[in-house]
Amino acid sequence: MNRTNRRRSVSASPIPARWLLCLAALLSAWSGQAQTGKQVVFERISQYHQIQVYDDGGVRTLSFNGSWETKMSLADPLTGHFEYTEYFQMPFVWNPDIKTVLMAGLGGGSTQRAYQHYFTNVTVDTVEIDPVVVEVAKDYFHVTETPTQRIHTNDARQFLRRATNTYDVILMDAYATTRYGSSLPPQLVTKEFFTMANEHLTANGVLGYNVIGQITGYRSKLIAALYHTLKEVFPQVYLFPANESQNVVFIATKSKEPFTAAQVQQKGEALLRSGIVKLPAFTARLRNFWNTPPPAAATATTLTDDFNPIESLMAN
Repeated sequence: MNRTNRRRSVSASPIPARWLLCLAALLSAWSGQAQTGKQVVFERISQYHQIQVYDDGGVRTLSFNGSWETKMSLADPLTGHFEYTEYFQMPFVWNPDIKTVLMAGLGGGSTQRAYQHYFTNVTVDTVEIDPVVVEVAKDYFHVTETPTQRIHTNDARQFLRRATNTYDVILMDAYATTRYGSSLPPQLVTKEFFTMANEHLTANGVLGYNVIGQITGYRSKLIAALYHTLKEVFPQVYLFPANESQNVVFIATKSKEPFTAAQVQQKGEALLRSGIVKLPAFTARLRNFWNTPPPAAATATTLTDDFNPIESLMAN
């Protein structure tokens, strides 16, 4: 690309590299559509993402820069979602009386739809940095704002810094785009951020965090670094690795009481019997509880605002 540009005459108007990348992405999407029969229903390049929504086989998919962000059944919007989003209901095991939730990252709103359906007495504030994503979620993924479902267009850390209230639960599912593809936003993975989040949690508060990776293998050093950093702030940190994807959902609690797998199963089943939790797959998700540190946690670094090699950990 650079050599080609240098050969152009002075009077030529080189095509910006960003346009070429976008054109390549569009051609790739068109080629994939021709091969699979998928129907693109929305496509736009926002300040943060190349956003595409397409339908295929009765499932609607939201894609950022070619990666899948959300899936939803067109016949039943409460189904067809990624498995990992169901672990965002695990905080009820540690706090059955949840009334307020803050969530960073909207995407196609799988978690928001679930909370709106299953927990009608819970207020959810969602912070989404990209206004186009908010538009898409409302127009194509049945996300609606109500007195108990509020959306704020802002950076999550900035929103939290200005917040004066506390939450029973803070859920993190925000990703940015870097040279390595989808990446955790650096400002949302540091000890300083987790300290701020801890301060905005109620006495029995819980933080949930979705990370693309595995406890061993793919991005295991990233998982270990997040675990190590969370343990610098929260007394207890647990893991729920998904079965169907390379996702690990962290659960960090302000409670100092350590939980065993038997306790989690017992409390989870009690939630189902009482009707507090109604998710059909909840019992199966409880079995993925992990209460020991990832193998690489002992040598992992603490991520801080001053030292935060998140991109190299994502690439690892």
